Amino acid sequence: MSGPCFTLAQLAEKFDLKIMGDADTKIIGVATLATAGKNQIGFLANSLYKKQLSQTKAEALILREADAELTTIPCLIAKDPYVAFAKISALFEIKSLATPGIHPSAVIDSSASVDPTASIGPFVSIGASSRIEANAVIGAGCVIGEHCHVGANSELVARVTLVTRVQIGQRVLIHPGAVLGAEGFGLAMEAGQWLKVPQLGGVIIGDDCEIGANTTIDRGALGDTVLAEDVRLDNQIQIGHNVQIGAHTAIAGAVAVAGSSKIGRYCLIGGAAGIVGHIEICDKVRINAFSLVTHSITEPGEYTSGTPLQESREWRKNAARFKHLDEMARKIKGNNPKED
Repeated sequence: MSGPCFTLAQLAEKFDLKIMGDADTKIIGVATLATAGKNQIGFLANSLYKKQLSQTKAEALILREADAELTTIPCLIAKDPYVAFAKISALFEIKSLATPGIHPSAVIDSSASVDPTASIGPFVSIGASSRIEANAVIGAGCVIGEHCHVGANSELVARVTLVTRVQIGQRVLIHPGAVLGAEGFGLAMEAGQWLKVPQLGGVIIGDDCEIGANTTIDRGALGDTVLAEDVRLDNQIQIGHNVQIGAHTAIAGAVAVAGSSKIGRYCLIGGAAGIVGHIEICDKVRINAFSLVTHSITEPGEYTSGTPLQESREWRKNAARFKHLDEMARKIKGNNPKED
C-alpha cells in the first residue's frame, strides 16, 4: 500500500476512540458510506444515511455506539462521528511543503519586513511598512499593500489582496481571490450628488481564522473591522465596514453583512442570509439559510425568515394575498380594517 496506512487500533489510540471488531483492519483513506471501498473508512453522522449501512463497501466505519448494532463491519465508536472523521481525514491530506525564501519575481518595498523562514511566491507584491512573520506562506500573485501584517504560520493561498492596514493573526488561512481592507461603502448626499466618506480604519483578523475564496472584508470607516479568533468564513461572503464577528462563529457562502453590525460568539449563519447594518446578534444564535435579519437578536436560539418553496401556482396565489394580511388580521380581531 502506498501513502499513509493505519490500523483501527492506531486510530483509536490516537483519537481516544473505542473499537468494535477487528482492531488490525488497515485503513488507507476516507470516504462517504456510498463511495467507500477497500481499505477505506466511512462515517455515519446523520441518521438520514442509516439506510446506506447495509450497502456500504467500507472496510470500517465511524459511528455512535447506539448505531453499532446496525452493522457487522469493524467500527470506531465516537461521541461525535463527524468530529472524529474530520480528525482522521487530516491524516490522509497531502499538502505541499512551502520552501522558505523569496521568489525572484516578487516585488518587496525596502521598508517591508519578511522573516527568513517565510515563503514568498511568484509575482507577489508587498508594500511599504508591511511585515511578514515566521513560516508565513504568501502564494502566487498575492498583493499586500501598505501597513499590513501577516502573522506566523498563516497562509495566503494565491491572488489574495490585502489593500491597506490589514492585520492577520497566527495560523490564518485565506483562500484565493479574497480581498481584505478594501474601502467600505460610505457615502453622504450633498446637493444631489454623492460624497465619498473616507475609510480611515483597518481590518483585524484573529488567530486561527479561515476566509473563503472571493470573500471580501471591508476596512472600517474610523475604527476597524474585526474578526475574533477561530472565525470561519465560506466563499463569496461580503463583510461590511466596522462589522465585528465574535470568536468561533461560522458563516456559510454568499452571506452579506452590512456595516457596523455586531455578531456574537459561536453563531452559525446559513448560506445567502442577509444581515442589515447597525444591529447586534448575541452569542449562540443560528440564522438559517436565505433569512433576512432586520433587527437585533438578544436571545440565543434558531431563527428563520423567508417563504418556503412551493409549486408556482400556489406561490402566486399566496403572494397576491400578502398585501391583505394586515386587513385580515384586523378583521379577525374585530377591528375596523381601515384603522391604522
